[in-house]
Amino acid sequence: MIEPNLETYRHEQTAQLGILLVNLGTPDAPDRAAVRRYLKEFLWDPRVVEVSRPLWWLVLNGIILNTRPSRSARAYRKVWTEEGSPLLAISYRQRDALAKEMLARFGCEVPIALGMRYGNPSINMALEELRAADARRILVLPLYPQYSATTTASIFDAVTQELQRWRWIPELRFVNHYHDEPAYIAALADSVRNHRDDFGDAERLLLSFHGIPEEYFHKGDPYYCECQKTGRLLAEALNLQPEQWQLSFQSRLGNKPWLQPYTDHTLASLAKDGVKSVQIMCPGFSADCLETLEEVAMENRDIFVDAGGERYEYIPCLNDDPQHIRMLAQLAEQHMSGWGPSLDNPLAVRQRAIAAGAGQ
Repeated sequence: MIEPNLETYRHEQTAQLGILLVNLGTPDAPDRAAVRRYLKEFLWDPRVVEVSRPLWWLVLNGIILNTRPSRSARAYRKVWTEEGSPLLAISYRQRDALAKEMLARFGCEVPIALGMRYGNPSINMALEELRAADARRILVLPLYPQYSATTTASIFDAVTQELQRWRWIPELRFVNHYHDEPAYIAALADSVRNHRDDFGDAERLLLSFHGIPEEYFHKGDPYYCECQKTGRLLAEALNLQPEQWQLSFQSRLGNKPWLQPYTDHTLASLAKDGVKSVQIMCPGFSADCLETLEEVAMENRDIFVDAGGERYEYIPCLNDDPQHIRMLAQLAEQHMSGWGPSLDNPLAVRQRAIAAGAGQ
């Protein structure tokens, strides 16, 4: 049932364009209870785990949520900062920097709300924030360069589910992916060049993307192909030869095959094959998080060194680097083409509405 929204809607309100910036999410705290709440929401999403709901409910609640939260909480504590979750802190900085960049481009403020697919601030909260800012046209910008049903499509589900409760839904545009955008590839390439200016080259550049179950690829998910294209374009931008770089997939869960080669296995093999220096980056992540800071930068370093490697360097995500922010602003402007930040003169809107009886 649609409830009236008398507090936030006025007939004389001025229509505004807004941006919904979305990332995966994070627990509220690095403790077992908070991590359990987060994992329960995340792993219950049918886009993430495509298993019969009754069977998965038993596995999730009977096994995973009784064992994994404590282990994950310990991992989160390794990367937690004074600002809290690295992902959330970086995402807020991205939002604020993007707002400034959009102001510079449009000459007026464009409301930008940050929402997390799981945890807080939620997508529902972010949409309410945009409604309070009178946003009648909303660009949904998931911070996932490569499309997957497990990530981008899940955000679409959450946005549309919330809007089912609204009487007057806004116009929507949705950024599906930007895996091959020239400005995105250029930002990645410059991050590698900047790192190598400071630390020198390495024998191998490893591009580690988050994995998905292999069966999702066979069902038609384009994620694997888009990761491959990102890797190829980045290698071309850096003028790398085939033996100087490779691509792998991390963060698998469960016993079923996931996209391969696996990052941890790849690093062990490289070291055993005599590769002494590796630089690794995660082009599928727009902001550093548990999977990049703990799994890739820490755990995988140990795997490489224990297998005989000597020099292991993690190249951070693009985060709130100015070049990354300009790329996101350019992407947003491209997708908002034809909309414009304001739909009508605010005073004229109010005067016409009152004349029609809105103030009575």
